[in-house]
Amino acid sequence: MDLLGTLVFAISGVLTAIDKKFDLVGSIIIGLVTAIGGGTLRDLLIGETPVGWMLDLNYLFVILFAVFLSYLLKQNILKLRRSFFLFDTLGIGLFTILGLQKTLGVGLSIPIALLMGIVSAVFGGVIRDVLTNEIPLIFRKEIYASACLVGGLAFIVLESFSHLTHANMILAMGVVFLIRYLAVKNKWALDF
Repeated sequence: MDLLGTLVFAISGVLTAIDKKFDLVGSIIIGLVTAIGGGTLRDLLIGETPVGWMLDLNYLFVILFAVFLSYLLKQNILKLRRSFFLFDTLGIGLFTILGLQKTLGVGLSIPIALLMGIVSAVFGGVIRDVLTNEIPLIFRKEIYASACLVGGLAFIVLESFSHLTHANMILAMGVVFLIRYLAVKNKWALDF
């Protein structure tokens, strides 16, 4: 699932780069930072080095495959943008929980783990947006990082009642997905 999330985020980054008329090298860089930027930042902040993707070449292969797919099937993928929203939403749910678990695994507190879960899920997109001269989604009124926070809290609560970690992960990811989906569908925003 982690590699699938990496693939989807990498494609998202490459499509953004293509949209901005970046060359191939620029597209690879944007795909790379979108896919692994959040996890890299999390690992550096919690002192886990070398960072996760450096220990498994499959991440680089998946990102290069995403670049290939994005250029080869660009028109078909663009037609599936709505599907990619769904995959992206599942991806942020997955990366929120994986980042939270990894942070708890090194012995850090629940509030820090929740924060690192959010960093894992959204900061690849922040880096992508900054590099492509866009205002990052996390800084707009959309419900994005807050969905990750609620999903992370749901995971913590579920884990305190049941140690069926895989089921708890799926339920917490479902919370992120549901909040994000409903927020976009109903145009909910954090507007003060």
